[in-house]
Amino acid sequence: MWSMHKTPLEFIGRRVEQQIAGQATRDGDGVKLTRVLTSAQQRRLDPFLMLDNFGSDDPKDYGGGFPDHPHRGFETVTYMIAGRMRHKDSAGHEGLLQNGGVQWMTAGKGVVHSEMPEQESGVMEGFQLWLNLPSHQKMCAPSYRDIQSPNIPEYRDDAGFLVRVISGQSHGITGAVHRSASEHPTNPLYLDLHFDQNCEFQQALDPTHNAFVFVYRASVAVISAHEQVNVGLHRMAILNNEGHGVQLRGQAGARVLIIAGKPLNEPIAQYGPFVMNTQEELVQAVNDFRAGLYNS
Repeated sequence: MWSMHKTPLEFIGRRVEQQIAGQATRDGDGVKLTRVLTSAQQRRLDPFLMLDNFGSDDPKDYGGGFPDHPHRGFETVTYMIAGRMRHKDSAGHEGLLQNGGVQWMTAGKGVVHSEMPEQESGVMEGFQLWLNLPSHQKMCAPSYRDIQSPNIPEYRDDAGFLVRVISGQSHGITGAVHRSASEHPTNPLYLDLHFDQNCEFQQALDPTHNAFVFVYRASVAVISAHEQVNVGLHRMAILNNEGHGVQLRGQAGARVLIIAGKPLNEPIAQYGPFVMNTQEELVQAVNDFRAGLYNS
């Protein structure tokens, strides 16, 4: 039997605008992954630049990890569902990313870091999201935050769902990462939603914010005023910008990420791990890295 969390009857959910399967690829030292959000969706899903989903129980798919590599101009948010990975960077930060934990790194003016597995067998599964920085923050000092799983706030509802609030707010719960609008104008929402039984879930969204969902267990249905659209396993659904938020119907065992943020509406100039606003800034970013300035 389906049950529904009690929320205002006037709630109208956003419609699914497009579904995307993602592109199979390898990155780092041969790590097998699916690039869900690619450069083709950067303008539509501004301020988000990329979403990778990695997951395998074969060490040949992840054993090489991600050796030293640079970043400038954005933030990386790595969410580990299963496994252990060690972070080290040129700003002197180090941390162990493990089951249910999050690594939130601001590359800012430039950092070189590595993410290397601390396991030789078993499952390694998780996500890395790239979040753009506004032009006035692209050259800020690098920073790093290591959030272990017990420190991620959760809300469990009798209707049959659990929501982990990595950033933003849901059902009165403030996320592990919470910064003011001046500190973080994109105001990102990052939720990990678990359906323990067949039920429905509603999340309010600012109509000006771009949003998408990604299903990584089972399937869910996105419910709007006039339709119900099924989103299958390993599919990303881009949501249109009308309605009060997103309404999902999930079967028991379904899990889904809900991600939203305020667009920057700024030019994007990207060359691999460097994301700036102009071609001139991009050239400078590459030259600074080659000159060893990210290590100072």
